Amino acid sequence: MSRLLRYFLLLAVLALPVGTVFGQSFKTHKVKKQETIYGIAHENGLTEEQLRAANPGMESPDFVLKKGYIIRVPLLTTGVNGDVRQRDIRVGVLLPLHNQDNDGRRMLEYYRGVLMACDELKKEGISVTIRAWNLPEDGSLQTFLNDPNATKLDLIIGPFYEKYVTPLANFASSYGIMMLIPYSIHTVEIYSNPHVFQIYQNHEDLNESTARRFAGWFRASHPIIIDGGDPQSTKGAFTSILRNQLTEAGIQYNLTSLKTADNEFARAFASNMPNIVVLNTASPTVLQAAFSKLHTLKANYPGVDISVFGYMEWMPYTNQYLQNFHKYNVYLPAPFYTNLDRPLARSLEVKYLQNFHQDMINILPRFALTGFDHATFFLRGLHKFGASFDGAAGSLQYEPAQTPLRFERIGVGGYQNRSYMFVHYKPDGTIETITY
Repeated sequence: MSRLLRYFLLLAVLALPVGTVFGQSFKTHKVKKQETIYGIAHENGLTEEQLRAANPGMESPDFVLKKGYIIRVPLLTTGVNGDVRQRDIRVGVLLPLHNQDNDGRRMLEYYRGVLMACDELKKEGISVTIRAWNLPEDGSLQTFLNDPNATKLDLIIGPFYEKYVTPLANFASSYGIMMLIPYSIHTVEIYSNPHVFQIYQNHEDLNESTARRFAGWFRASHPIIIDGGDPQSTKGAFTSILRNQLTEAGIQYNLTSLKTADNEFARAFASNMPNIVVLNTASPTVLQAAFSKLHTLKANYPGVDISVFGYMEWMPYTNQYLQNFHKYNVYLPAPFYTNLDRPLARSLEVKYLQNFHQDMINILPRFALTGFDHATFFLRGLHKFGASFDGAAGSLQYEPAQTPLRFERIGVGGYQNRSYMFVHYKPDGTIETITY
């Protein structure tokens, strides 16, 4: 068949009103400049193969999509659920939602953040039906599994406890439901179940990615790894990986200890280039001792350029050590950052108080802001892309209140949030975030 005839048949078949052809419901779409088959398919929750199969001639190897073509876009129908973009989004929350302990109180605040996101999204024309099941550590999934409404969900948020992950992931897979694990749980399901989305990376992956980014960002600095003498520390794994990464990158570094005499301690630092200090512990007590040691060093050698690279565990002590964080140009690697002075964060704190007649729990991260971010991101994604939403970078215009999100698929399994940042406390008293 000639190319001209093929195109004629393509246009003849596709230049039809919205309706049903060969048993498939569809709509027509006029191709715009620079649109691609992949882009049109993704916008409509389809694969390229599904879009090509619906358009005779498009499957040809020499087919070229051009501006002005009228193509047929299948309308997805998935059993009783239908296309999530054409109706209310159905969300199930399975978390400890009670006032019995810290887990319950924190997840109750997270859930309230989810509710606030649903309320805000109404302004964008996004309608949500949300159901919640209290799932404490000593609870049971049976009530949820026996609920006929559970099979109709589009998104499950939970669980909080690891023992529920496998049965809940199996349920989500059976009914084609997206499952968001909102907090740190090490689960093998991420490697095999394409319905699972995990917010936090495991410690091994975080150590590897942090060390790699450290070596790139501080390639012009002189690293000093300091032994804090903390027998309870778990950060030796990170500093070990960091040392290997620095060696591979050809970056020379020094080792020293807080117990070392001041004059010998000073020899570990370079006088002709910036120094970046790394402790092998996240202990706040050792951190205070390290700052004291650095104070003495700066008093004796005022020209020495010193920065400190820390840990996410230092975030709760920001107010306590804020002056030193700025003085020593501190960088904290973290998957979140809470700037309560930002207009979005301030407005959400006010609305939380108005809606629930109490303040958010005074710790970092703010759990309500976390719930707000997670719900906003996934509900917008489902509304725009339907069941094909994968949370990839650039798929949504999204300003997080606290938690940036950017997912990558893990092999043939689920999706892992890879967004990460260095929170930088600059000497001028400002704070910047360097997002990866």
